[in-house]
Amino acid sequence: MTANSRAAAGRTESRGRRIILWRHGQTSWNVERRFQGTTDVPLTEEGVAQARRAARLLASLKPDAIVASDLSRAANTAAELAELTALDVAHDEGLRETYAGVWQGLTHEEIVARHGDEYAAWKRGEPVRRGGGELETEVADRAAPVVLRHAEKLPEDGTLVVVSHGGTIRTTIGRLLGLDARDWESLGGLSNCCWSVLGEGARGWRLLEHNAGTLPEPVLGDDD
Repeated sequence: MTANSRAAAGRTESRGRRIILWRHGQTSWNVERRFQGTTDVPLTEEGVAQARRAARLLASLKPDAIVASDLSRAANTAAELAELTALDVAHDEGLRETYAGVWQGLTHEEIVARHGDEYAAWKRGEPVRRGGGELETEVADRAAPVVLRHAEKLPEDGTLVVVSHGGTIRTTIGRLLGLDARDWESLGGLSNCCWSVLGEGARGWRLLEHNAGTLPEPVLGDDD
């Protein structure tokens, strides 16, 4: 192999930047299937244990930066990874979960019973202000730029870990992949403390993994 061909091979093997979007650990409202939204609900003991287990795996990927929602369930999940990597965590309210107005604090059954038409319209992919709150596109409008701003600071082949919430992660992935908002639901939810991975491709970001983790976990939370 010539020097030029070796250099070309090295360029081909370049991985590009990666974005790991990591959902926070379990909360009591997740277990109760209660819509959290922007309510600041703390991690359960199990949620802290989930974060510690997942952090050990993610630390092995040698992340270069961590950014997290400022809500405690995400911030405390991010802190477990920060402790292992000695990285600082940047907190940004733009990564908070969807604000859902009067839906917040209600269980899944209560939402269906009290706001059935609104819920059905949302599941069909129509633009709905759930509970009088944010549209999914508005969540993407505030969250995706935060992710891109931090990704742009990465070194070549660098890795960014974004610690956020199920609904916000899904809308952000949909926006970064260029999917129509009606199709974001097809991505499915994330289990507590599982993550999705976006890789930098020739035509933009592409989905490499979705809902990855140590073992399959049920999806409990706002995205169900």
